[in-house]
Amino acid sequence: MQELHDEEFEQTDCLSCANCCKTTGPLFTDKDIVRISKFLKMKPQQFISTYLRIDEENDYVLQQVPCTFLLNDHTCLIYEHRPKACAEFPHTNRKKFHQITNLTQKNVAICPAAFNIVEKMMKKID
Repeated sequence: MQELHDEEFEQTDCLSCANCCKTTGPLFTDKDIVRISKFLKMKPQQFISTYLRIDEENDYVLQQVPCTFLLNDHTCLIYEHRPKACAEFPHTNRKKFHQITNLTQKNVAICPAAFNIVEKMMKKID
């Protein structure tokens, strides 16, 4: 999977799409919240109350999508400090990729690169 992931992202320009940022929101860990709020010069609780909510699984997520930090040119205001979930998206280079099939199904529907990677994986299996 790592090889397929690397090949795909050599030719994929995420800035031409940004569908992940337009349609879904990442989970924010406590570390993410501290790092991002520091960058935005906010207290963590202020960052939470301004941008986040707690979802049905008791995780911090964005209050709304598209992502508040997505700019008009598809760049990210907090890119260097973005949540771990954003940095790892679409998770197609995980060592235990087979353990996240439900997540992969969701990501394939929104990410052309993830779709291409899974298509190539399926062809290798056949």
